[in-house]
Amino acid sequence: MEPVIEVDGLTAHAGRARLLNGVDLTVTSGEVTALVGPSGSGKTTAALALLGEAAPGVRLSGTVRVAGVEVVGDEGPTGAARAVRGRIVSYMPQHPAHALNPARRIGSVLTELARLHRPDGGGRDRSAATERAAGALRTAGLPDDRATRRRFPHQFSGGQRQRVALAQVLACDPRVLVLDEPSTGLDAVARLRLAKQLTWLTADGYALLLLSHDHDLVRAVAARTVLLEHGRVTATGPTPNVLPVPPAPPPPPEPATPTRSAGAVLEAQNLTAWLHPGHRGEILHDVTVRVREGGCTAVVGPSGSGKTVLARCLAGLHGRHRGHLTHHGEPLPVLRHRTTRQLRGVQYVWQEVRNSFDDRRTVLDQVARTAVRLRGLTPVEAGRQARQLWERLGLTSEHTTRHAASLSGGELQRAALARALLADPDVLICDEITTALDAVSVGLVTAEITRLREECGTAVLWIGHDLALVERLADDLVVLDTGRVVESGDRATVLAAPVADTTRLLLRSRNLATATRQ
Repeated sequence: MEPVIEVDGLTAHAGRARLLNGVDLTVTSGEVTALVGPSGSGKTTAALALLGEAAPGVRLSGTVRVAGVEVVGDEGPTGAARAVRGRIVSYMPQHPAHALNPARRIGSVLTELARLHRPDGGGRDRSAATERAAGALRTAGLPDDRATRRRFPHQFSGGQRQRVALAQVLACDPRVLVLDEPSTGLDAVARLRLAKQLTWLTADGYALLLLSHDHDLVRAVAARTVLLEHGRVTATGPTPNVLPVPPAPPPPPEPATPTRSAGAVLEAQNLTAWLHPGHRGEILHDVTVRVREGGCTAVVGPSGSGKTVLARCLAGLHGRHRGHLTHHGEPLPVLRHRTTRQLRGVQYVWQEVRNSFDDRRTVLDQVARTAVRLRGLTPVEAGRQARQLWERLGLTSEHTTRHAASLSGGELQRAALARALLADPDVLICDEITTALDAVSVGLVTAEITRLREECGTAVLWIGHDLALVERLADDLVVLDTGRVVESGDRATVLAAPVADTTRLLLRSRNLATATRQ
């Protein structure tokens, strides 16, 4: 089949930095082409170029054609690019917060997109557009009922927002879908559903460009893969040739028991939380979780099960709850009433960190500021410690002068972790902090967390969908479903002999290569 997208010699500069260097790429109808590579290798810059777009300060050259229309030329994006956006090629960003309007209900946005990008009269017919919007929700794996369509983005979990963003792309009815880390925030079952949905979309003739660090997902769905490293294409071809299946990892070691006291540093007892005034929209029901000194308690469960609300309650960011929250046995109030000791002691790193950084200051300055504000260090000493930690997490001296807009999603996730660790906390709450990271960066992050547990007794509450990481890190495991604890206990025991249906389903769905063939 003829390529729908043709990229020839695509180059991108930001100041003196070269982000892309002579990238060649084709995307064909009826198949998935994957673009993979380390964090910061230029994948998102390349993806935006397919729409004739670039981040502020980025200059494009080379040639990009979409359905025969030149959207990038030697002088950068062309005037013809506007005509292909949405109608021919649609882009789903890595973080759904960048695509979702917090002030509008999702149903009205989906209907509007369906009408705007339909060239025939059917697009102007509201009932037809409403049906197409409902179909986009179903294809994205969400209910299409009125209650769902009337919800605002903040009323969905992180994984559900990812699917709402996918529905927005589908509502435009394009020929090409560019999906930037679409499995971010998805549990094993939703990730399997996504893999099947991508396969169905290609069977319907869509051309898909998949940007992902999830190599298992890439192997399951992509016919061809392009490997991008430091802005250059270093390999391209059939996916099994570019990403061969790695050998099975050895069984995870049993976590070492800390020599310190095994008492609970952070604990939630009988925690019930709700979303709206008057105890409406209950999302957690009598949840009990505890984290020991030097230990790691993992919380897993389907998207929308209440994991992030639990984390936000413990971090003091969600005040609509009852139950008992304690830190070293003392009551833990909402954030604005916490002491400096409590603010420093309990640090929270969340998934979508982009909006937590100020574009007017370098990211490193903001990371170092934590140690000045909460530990009383001088700016010079705080900067020195920030640079040391920065390097241990795989960020280079080149990144120290950058602002948030010029860092990749994976680089910002590591910067957010560094910001929290500069407070020297005794409890670290990690909510999906590795979703934008390549395997090397994940290794650096988990090594730093393991070092802090062993050397400093840092307690970790780990929220994530990656069960392989849970096996490597966690001592204890809590499984949530619909806001309730359905199973908990020693991690090895729970995963070896799960009792709850939710746990068994998550374990069955983790192997995409096998599950997608069923």
